[in-house]
Amino acid sequence: MTGLKDIHQILRDPVAYGRRLKAEGRRVVGYFCSYTPEEIIHAAGAHPFRLFGTDEAIHLADAHLQAYCCSLVRGALEEALAGRLDFLDGAVFPHTCDSIQRLSDVWRMNVKGPFHLDVVLPVKLEGESARVYMTDVLQRFRMDLEARLGVTISKEALKEAVGTYSRIRRYLSRLYDIKSEDPGLISGSDLHAIVKSSMIVDRGRLLEILPGIVEDLEKRKGQGRVPGGKRLVLAGGLCNHPDVYRLVEGAGGVVVGDDLCTGSRYFEGIVEGKDDPVASIADRYRTRPPCPAKHAGLFTRAGRLVDIVREREARGVVFMLLKFCDPHAFDYPCLRETLDREGIPSLLLEVEDRLPSEGQFLTRLETFIEML
Repeated sequence: MTGLKDIHQILRDPVAYGRRLKAEGRRVVGYFCSYTPEEIIHAAGAHPFRLFGTDEAIHLADAHLQAYCCSLVRGALEEALAGRLDFLDGAVFPHTCDSIQRLSDVWRMNVKGPFHLDVVLPVKLEGESARVYMTDVLQRFRMDLEARLGVTISKEALKEAVGTYSRIRRYLSRLYDIKSEDPGLISGSDLHAIVKSSMIVDRGRLLEILPGIVEDLEKRKGQGRVPGGKRLVLAGGLCNHPDVYRLVEGAGGVVVGDDLCTGSRYFEGIVEGKDDPVASIADRYRTRPPCPAKHAGLFTRAGRLVDIVREREARGVVFMLLKFCDPHAFDYPCLRETLDREGIPSLLLEVEDRLPSEGQFLTRLETFIEML
């Protein structure tokens, strides 16, 4: 498929791609979470660049963070302290988990050069007060970003950015639908690479690549049936997660949906075209499926996971929990209890940025899939 080769090449070395953008005269702003208002960064003429940590050994970060911080936080700080993020003009830290908030403090004191912005979003997303607060925070972020970059972010630029991201999200959503309808048309590894690249690749270039991929898959509809493949949903908080899709498919399963930070939770929810684009962005963050670091009802996340399983006609759920990720660890018992009550089998796998022994991992997957 046209463009897919470019995507994989960029993901093999995102830092090199970031430096290339910088060499072209682009301003690059790093961020850590899908609650970062990318549209506002884009409207400022800067390039939003998601930070996923590192695959390298972690040494420098251990002097500042406890060993029980998750590998995403420790890896991102390692990259910064080692000078590998020297292409960044700034970094944005949304108010999510405790570890990201502490990373913000450590980063501010120890990483020299790029500007530093916190976005303290509300934890409770329900009600009129949350709407007003969320909108106010994003307006403040808009002004802070203008000051740091020395630009004016116009309403027209914001509306254009909202349109750009809405188109990207629609294409990603359609790719997920195609994967569910014809699982063999595109591998799980390729689909995840496309979603991950949408947080790194120039968004204009992305909108040149995505239509071609979708069009190619649409032409081949009906040719991707996977006889005997057990349909699964992945859930959890993995960001820079290893290629579990290859192992799932090798064990006789096929991933047809997910509830992941770098999966469907990243792109779900389209910004409505209101006159105030910042208010529209705020409404999306309040109403899209939340992560466990936010509160939108006691059973919202559990109900949403069941809905994904039913909509995708999946046979079971595989939880991929990042070690030391407290929000998702606290979230798991409620999700598991709800799945049990609905008669949906599930498997819990705890991982870091590297998988445990592949043989052991594959054996557990094979046993679970055979049981379905």
